[in-house]
Amino acid sequence: QHQLPSLVERKQVNLQQYTHQHGSNLLLDYAKREVELQERVVCINDDWLVVVPYWAAWPFETLLLPRFAITRMTDLTTVQQASLAEVIKLITVKYDNLFQCSFAYSMGWHGAPYDDQDDSYWQLHGQFFPPLLRSATVKKFMVGYEMMAEAQRDITPEQAATILKKQSLTHYKENKK
Repeated sequence: QHQLPSLVERKQVNLQQYTHQHGSNLLLDYAKREVELQERVVCINDDWLVVVPYWAAWPFETLLLPRFAITRMTDLTTVQQASLAEVIKLITVKYDNLFQCSFAYSMGWHGAPYDDQDDSYWQLHGQFFPPLLRSATVKKFMVGYEMMAEAQRDITPEQAATILKKQSLTHYKENKK
């Protein structure tokens, strides 16, 4: 018997319920909707999309979504891997240029568990959680209220996406003294 982390288990239940109710994939439908709206899209290519999700708790949190059905990282084709590398480069350069510093972040992936079950409702996705708030020196830390109730944001997801979108794609270079 296996045990999934609670967050992954909640995602699994919601992804499965959505597919059962709507006959389509929740995160693919969400990606299509974000592309249509263009309000929270930060980076996009033929295969991948980076958005500031409307539920983001961190100021410049982003969600990295494939624009095609895929359940696990190990199923990516060589072309999809190359386009993934391209979009990761785009978002990380934008992060570095945001405050003209090497922009710290935590990044992780969720995909279908390896549990010999039907996982067709799953959709691979990644998340970036950068702690920088308003500058290279102002960091966001989860505090009591946020940890026990609701996350607080200084800016809306749409404002964060607009700020990130405007970042140059030229590499940031620190001034060497």
